[in-house]
Amino acid sequence: MSKNISMQNLAYTINVEYSQISRIELGKISTSISTIYEIAKALEVPVFELFIFDNIEQ
Repeated sequence: MSKNISMQNLAYTINVEYSQISRIELGKISTSISTIYEIAKALEVPVFELFIFDNIEQ
């Protein structure tokens, strides 16, 4: 959200289905490191930032 990019635009940018981005975000599927890299690149953030979980339910 802070990058002002929709999941649809992100999916298009990295050439994956929108539903795949949604399932990754919801933690319903695992993904490859190459997809994680592409997501980070599209969002212009370091890969490690995608692994910072501030709102995890305990």
